[in-house]
Amino acid sequence: MTGLANVNKARLAVFISGGGTGLQAIIDASRRGDLAADVVWVVSNSSKAFGLERAKSADVETFVFLSKKYATPEEATSDMLTKLRERKVEYIALAGYLKLLPAEIIRAYPKRIVNIHPGLLPRYGGSGMYGHFVHEAVIAAGEKESGPTVHIVDEIYDHGRILEQVRVPVLSGDTPETLAARVLVEEHKLYPRAIDNLIRGKYDLD
Repeated sequence: MTGLANVNKARLAVFISGGGTGLQAIIDASRRGDLAADVVWVVSNSSKAFGLERAKSADVETFVFLSKKYATPEEATSDMLTKLRERKVEYIALAGYLKLLPAEIIRAYPKRIVNIHPGLLPRYGGSGMYGHFVHEAVIAAGEKESGPTVHIVDEIYDHGRILEQVRVPVLSGDTPETLAARVLVEEHKLYPRAIDNLIRGKYDLD
């Protein structure tokens, strides 16, 4: 274990929509002692997300959150908040989660919900700007660099306070796939570190 002396590990929920490589990086960092949090719950908006299998392999409880299964959006949000409180979740990390969180959840966890975006914000963010769409836009614009951004989540897509960015060069001949692969390597290093810094109070969020 490294770097966790005198630190109580926070209870972290991770929300996913797909393969869960970012989730895996968070779980691995926690178990190495590089992240002052335990992943106690993984939520997905898709029952087919492979990230659920990653969570189960790590003995982390999972939940498939399908708002259409509730009578109203308010009921869905209320149930999610109840489940978060039952598990004593203190922080939430969005790792490839493609849904906008309800305002009630954001207000329940002020400055304690973070997201990682595969482009440099604020330019390459907003509704519809995710995954390969980001990398396609970066290459089409002739940018010389891209890279992941970690930010606080608010009620607008990719809008909250930026905590960290890593710049990745865009190489001649890059495709969205090759650029995505290099950015992803940096995402997996950056995100656990940024979550750890947030938990340890290293950001001035006033």
